[in-house]
This record gives sequence, structure tokens and C-alpha cells, in this order.
Amino acid sequence: MECFIMQSKNTRHFSDERFKINTEEMLKDLEELINTPSVVGFYPEIHKKLAKIVGKMGYEIEYDNKRTAYVRVPGIDSSKTVCVGAHLDTIGLQVRHVMENGWIEVKNLGGINFHNVEGENVYIHTRNGKIFEGMVICKSHSVHVFDDARSREHDINNEAILLDVDVNSAQDVYDLGIENGDLISVEPRFKRTKSGFIKSRHIDDKAMVVAAIEVLRQLKQNDLKPAFNTLFAFPIYEEIGHGGAYVPSEVSEYVSLDIGLIGPDNHGSEKLVSIGASDHYSPYDWGLTTHLINLAKENQIDYCVDTFYRFGSDATAAIRSENNVMPAVFGVGCMNSHGYERTSIHAIEECARLTLAYVLNK
Repeated sequence: MECFIMQSKNTRHFSDERFKINTEEMLKDLEELINTPSVVGFYPEIHKKLAKIVGKMGYEIEYDNKRTAYVRVPGIDSSKTVCVGAHLDTIGLQVRHVMENGWIEVKNLGGINFHNVEGENVYIHTRNGKIFEGMVICKSHSVHVFDDARSREHDINNEAILLDVDVNSAQDVYDLGIENGDLISVEPRFKRTKSGFIKSRHIDDKAMVVAAIEVLRQLKQNDLKPAFNTLFAFPIYEEIGHGGAYVPSEVSEYVSLDIGLIGPDNHGSEKLVSIGASDHYSPYDWGLTTHLINLAKENQIDYCVDTFYRFGSDATAAIRSENNVMPAVFGVGCMNSHGYERTSIHAIEECARLTLAYVLNK
């Protein structure tokens, strides 16, 4: 395990050989968390999984009334508390209405793109604990049958869930125990490629959750303390905009670990850490963002700085709700965001390194 070198300006950074990330452990956690359903607001299973993972390291987990999970780590200097946030929730669907033929109409939770979710396997989670499988289907589902199969809008009004159960009416569906308001998760289809990529739904934001977990692991393994009291936060409502709306009053900095965007107007890639300078609502804090950029440079982390438009984070939610915090954001470059996503293992490792550098340095 690499040692840390104290510089004259009191910056702890990694040696030239760089810090050894527990990649296999991290990817094992990633697959487990991705395969654990946590559509917006559905926390029972993911909270158990998270508590088990961090509990094995000796950490205790706590929750606020918004169902955000926290791990508190005392720092060398207790004069302030910083927060590192990575959201547990994923985009998904909700039962809105059952049609007379037994098809289920839905409400979207977060930025669902029906063009890339159509035909996907889904799971309906009922309040009585039952799970029913089905698939997303367009109401004009076949070019062999419908004249408008190619031209019909792929939106909330024209998509439905076809259950993998022999039902022929709305009453048949309700008799199963399915109710309006039940939550629907989408099959993730996790795959690790030989070329070093992860392909899956829900890389947003579970890749960043495991980066935060890896930092917790490194702190324990190397008997390290953060520079300041550090609160690791795992919200469950980011995808609809209010995951970070409540921040404990002692927090003065909120660094959101979230995906970076890839596109013609962006500078990120699947191999880079994207440090956000601004999003659709506001610039991120100048000083804190500059600090992250400098840490990336000092630790030879592969990064870019970018501006985002159709994007927000839990740090954005924090300042929109008038929490007295300095906001910042960074994360893996993510291809095909909110679809069947892809990023590199290297980018996840780099995000873990930058997060560790942040919590260890003033």
C-alpha cells in the first residue's frame, strides 16, 4: 500500500506509484448495488445492502427523515464538517393506471427516455412485498400490425407495462396485489467487458456510490483520518431533484459525486473524471472547484473541467434549498446517460482517488 507524503504546503498526495485501489472489491460492490433495485424513493433493499457493505468495515450507518443514509467519519480537525454525497436512487417508473386489457400505464420517476427503455424487462414492487415481472411495450408495438408503429410518439401516453402473468383485465391485475403507486425498477443488465468497461443501467449513480465506499475502505485499511469531520451521504431522491435538499447544519461543503456528461459540447470521456464548473442552475463554488482541480493535478488524476446544461446534482439541490454550503461536483464520464450506460473501470478508480485526496486534504 502506498504511503502519503507531506508537502511543505501541507497537502497529502499519492506517491508516483499512485494509490492502490481495491478494484475487484469495488466492482463486486458495484455489481451488487446495481442489481439491488432502488428506483426513486424505494429504499428498503438498497439500505440493507449498503449497511451490510459498510458494516463489514466497522462503520455505523444512520438515516434522516428523508431516508438519506449517512456514514460519519471523525477528522483530524473538527472545526468543520464536509459532506461527500453519492445518490442511491435510479430512474424508474410508477404504476399510474391499469387499462381494461390488463396493461399498466406508468408515470416516469426521473429522466426516463422511452426510446431506450422500450422492450426492457422491469419489476413491479408492491407494498405487500411481492414482485412482478414484465416489460415496457409501445401501445403500437409491431410494424406488422400498426400503421403508426414507427411514427407514434414514444412517451408516457403511448407506453405501458405488459405483465409476464396471464391477465386479461384491470381487475385481474389488481387481484394480484398490484396497486396504483407501486414502484417499477428496470432490469440493469450489468456487464464487465474484457476491454475495461462497465455496461449497465444505473451507473448513474452507483459507480459513484462505490467510489465513496472505496474511500471508506481505504480510510479503514490504512488507519487514516480525514482532514475534517466528513459526512458520507447517500440520498434516495436525487433523480427527481431533491435528494440533497436537506443537509445537516454542521456541513459547510457539499461535494456531489455524480456522472459527467459526454457529448459534442462536453469535454469528458469514459476514461476521465469530469469536474463540473456549472450546471443548469448555477456555477459551482469557485474556490472549492479550484481546490478539486488542483488536487487532480497534484495527484496525476485523469480529469477534465466541464459545464453542464441538462444536468443537476445533489449539491445543486442543497443550494436551491438555501443550505449554507459551498457546492461542487465531479464524477465518471458516462456514455448514454439514463439509458444502457457505459463507463470505464479506470474512471471509477480515478474518482475514488480524487475523493480520497479531497477528504484527506485541507
